[in-house]
Amino acid sequence: MSTLRGAILASASRAGRTGCPSFALTSPSPLSRRVTTIQSRQFANLLRSKQPRTPSARSRAAQWLSPPHETARAISGRPLPQRRSGFLNFAYRSAAVLGTGIGFLGFLFAAFFIYDATTYKESITFGDCEVSAAALDPPRGGPKNLPVIEALLDDDESEEARQNKEKPRLVILGGGWGSVALLKQLNPDDYHVTVISPKNYFLFTPMLPSATVGTLEMRSLVEPIRRILSRVRGHYLRASAEDVEFSHKLVECSQIDAQGKEVRFYVPYDKLVIAVGSVTNPHGVKGLENCFFLKDINDARMIRNQVIKNMELACLPTTKDEERKRLLSFVVSGGGPTGVEFAAELFDLLNEDLTKRFPRVLRNEISVHLIQSRSHILNTYDETLSRYAEEKFARDQIEVLTNSRVKEVYPDKIAFTQKMDDGTIVTKEIPTGFCLWSTGVSQAALCKRIAAKLGPAQNNRHALETDTHLRVNGTPLGDVYAIGDCATVQNNVADNIVSFLRGLAFKHGKDPEKLELHFSDWRNVAADVKRRFPQAVSHLKRLDKLFAQFDKDQSGTLSFGELRELLKQIDSKLTSLPATAQRANQQGIYLAHKFNKLARCAPGLRANDVRDGDVDGVCYKAFEYHHLGSLAYIGNSAVFDLSHKGLNLTGGLWAVYAWRSVYFAQSVGVRTRVLMAMDWAKRGLFGRDLISF
Repeated sequence: MSTLRGAILASASRAGRTGCPSFALTSPSPLSRRVTTIQSRQFANLLRSKQPRTPSARSRAAQWLSPPHETARAISGRPLPQRRSGFLNFAYRSAAVLGTGIGFLGFLFAAFFIYDATTYKESITFGDCEVSAAALDPPRGGPKNLPVIEALLDDDESEEARQNKEKPRLVILGGGWGSVALLKQLNPDDYHVTVISPKNYFLFTPMLPSATVGTLEMRSLVEPIRRILSRVRGHYLRASAEDVEFSHKLVECSQIDAQGKEVRFYVPYDKLVIAVGSVTNPHGVKGLENCFFLKDINDARMIRNQVIKNMELACLPTTKDEERKRLLSFVVSGGGPTGVEFAAELFDLLNEDLTKRFPRVLRNEISVHLIQSRSHILNTYDETLSRYAEEKFARDQIEVLTNSRVKEVYPDKIAFTQKMDDGTIVTKEIPTGFCLWSTGVSQAALCKRIAAKLGPAQNNRHALETDTHLRVNGTPLGDVYAIGDCATVQNNVADNIVSFLRGLAFKHGKDPEKLELHFSDWRNVAADVKRRFPQAVSHLKRLDKLFAQFDKDQSGTLSFGELRELLKQIDSKLTSLPATAQRANQQGIYLAHKFNKLARCAPGLRANDVRDGDVDGVCYKAFEYHHLGSLAYIGNSAVFDLSHKGLNLTGGLWAVYAWRSVYFAQSVGVRTRVLMAMDWAKRGLFGRDLISF
């Protein structure tokens, strides 16, 4: 028994020294199995006794003070790698980002190289191209016996083109906002489209003031009209529309040939859209030949050259003090969005780039003056926004002269009258080296000829009058439309409805003056007014109150005279639609959708022999303008007039970026968006280009 106890103690002692059990494997005799069982139980008790105890406070402090890698080394037996410093981490990450960027640029370069290598063609020939004789030698006809362009050079170059030639002819005069909106929404398979315009590009007019000072490049604001036309497989003729022969459905056009001579010809149409825009309104002021205008890309180029020329002349040592101040005096006539945004862009140029590139004395002698005939600038905006803009200009040292009217513009000065606070009118003069004229719009020459030809149907001196379906008044229904600045929608609710009721009364053999309308009849009349004049909907919300208000004898009916007075009151509340790109764009989209619908309805109309009458009114609704708001840039700030939603916004840099975002989204193509973004980035990095060419 003592021998067995000694063996057990020896085994336990070895286990305590080595930390692991030591078993002697012997033959499976009963004695050995007993010894093994006793040893296992003893070893288990020994392990339980060796469980780690809770360290003391002193040992915990020592362990906390010791570096973590020493503990790890003591456990694993291998040293861990040292932790990198923050600077090395930043360097490694920067190198990774830089390497990724270089690799991406290399990939793009390789992709462009492969694209150029695979798409460049040494020579492209199509062999014999089929061209009709009518395209090479147009027949003559029309009231003036001019060439009639019945076929174009590419009308027979493919089977698809020959099929397109047989479709209804849609001729569009002008390449502005309305025309482009129409082309972008028109179904390509419904019409043979021809655009006639003296300019072969679409101009993004809202950003035109930015191009005058180099914030945006000229090419970033234009889009080739042929690229836009390619979607509808349309055609373009670089010519000016001179007149329209409505009875023959011919547009008279003129162009300058290779010898410099004027050539005139006719272009036939089935549907004609007039979208020639407007011209600057002179308001009878003398000396406008001494002013600059801002309607086209060439105007922006001339303004840019003149501004830089004035600054360069002011730097010459031979320029006298008085002459230098005159050269650096810039006058803007017109306090609308165009004039205000140009004044703001001009101030940005003088404030941000002039001080870096020109002598500092020029900055102290520069003056900018804004002449406005109304009591506030941006007078079509909410008054709070107008005051905000005036306060911003006052801080920027831009002189705002309100209640002022220009009398005459001289080569070296501008004369104007100003109404003072006490009502007196004072005549003033400002020496100027530059004057921009931006004071409203007037009719183009083509529109004046058309209005004179249509006679009593056209009574507006500033634009062609159309009905609510945008058809030109006085022309055959469904043939001629007008959109954009050259047109205005006639809201003569009273005359139209009264004329309609007269005809209805005579048709039933009744005297219209003796008509009596009950409330149910008035409700039917109001429904017809809403359908034919969508802009009047907001004034016909409470029919019962209107009925009670104009039922003056309280007879429970409206007489013909009372109805006429009610409709005239609605007429007086309707305002003309604004001459803006927003309105032209909506009208172009409306016409495209209507033309698409008319093309779908055409087979049914032909089957039922429906050729005349108000086909537009039957197939499609009247045009309704939705005002989305107005915005203007005022120099590192912007204002947003959203008063139709009860909201007006003003702000600094965030508003500028919001203003840019709106116009960025309204660009007609990806190309112009990319160019505009690059120009803004380039201006921020390197400043504006102060080059005249």
